[in-house]
Amino acid sequence: MTVQPAIIEQLPEQGSFGSDSLAPDPERRRAMKRNRLRNTLSAYGFLTPWFIGMIVITLGPIIASLYLSFTRYDLIGTPDWIGVDNYVRLFERDPRFLKSVGVTIMYTLLSVPGILVFSLLLALFLNRGLRFLGVYRALFYIPSLLGSSVAIAVLWLQVFGSNGIFNAALSIFGIDGRSWVGNPDTALYTIVALAIWTFGSTMVIFLAGLRQIPASYYEAAQIDGANRWQQFWSITFPHLTPVIFFNGLLVIVNSLQSFTPAYVISGGTGQPADSLLLYTVYLYQKGFVDFQMGYASAMAWVLLLALGLITGGLFWSARYWVFYGEDS
Repeated sequence: MTVQPAIIEQLPEQGSFGSDSLAPDPERRRAMKRNRLRNTLSAYGFLTPWFIGMIVITLGPIIASLYLSFTRYDLIGTPDWIGVDNYVRLFERDPRFLKSVGVTIMYTLLSVPGILVFSLLLALFLNRGLRFLGVYRALFYIPSLLGSSVAIAVLWLQVFGSNGIFNAALSIFGIDGRSWVGNPDTALYTIVALAIWTFGSTMVIFLAGLRQIPASYYEAAQIDGANRWQQFWSITFPHLTPVIFFNGLLVIVNSLQSFTPAYVISGGTGQPADSLLLYTVYLYQKGFVDFQMGYASAMAWVLLLALGLITGGLFWSARYWVFYGEDS
């Protein structure tokens, strides 16, 4: 009993216990600041090339195109400020602009569901535990790497020409073919078929999504007597909605920006009868054929605004049909 007061007297005061050993001395704090400054400068040094590229290659042209969209500019003289006249002209005095919008919307409405449905069906087929799955996956992915190339567009022109492979196949059944790319009634469908042929990337993403669905869900459904169709709608489709949303958004954006197949097959004119006059093809004509860079810049900003609205609408609608698992 007599020892405890002595021990208490030897303890340090409250608030000072260990403070000297934990607090860094001034020299140590200065060293820490120097290290922090050196690390910060090193980080900005490594990021400098990216900042230069962002400003010179991306941000600078974006701001310049916004300014040019309010001017009349032919690449040779100086831009003349004309206000919103380019935007008014787009919607009131340019029927080919409205035609290009219509062709692009039709192309998107046909190609996007086609790509999603075809790639999903193939992913469901490949998800059945086939042998050499990696080989099939690589083979089906190759078209998505080549589909937007000029070589494939030229090949497509030969396949659906009057003397092409497609007509040769039809002749076996006694059907007389025609130039499918030269007819305004069928030309658009040929590039839609080319777009659907590039299903590889969406198929791989669908396949990855299917692999994430627990097999126990299907086992429980089979015990309850659910058939394959009921399993698809009750298990597969709800769990794939995030993947469908992701793939759908990418495919829509790519479809609205599609350029190479329509440009190559139509010879850069959008013919026959403007049936291949996609928005980007017409924008290219105005900018680099007619040298109306101000007008083309206005078209580019209208396309950017449309893409932003569509993307925002998709994200807004996702809350009503996309299932992320943690939802009740």
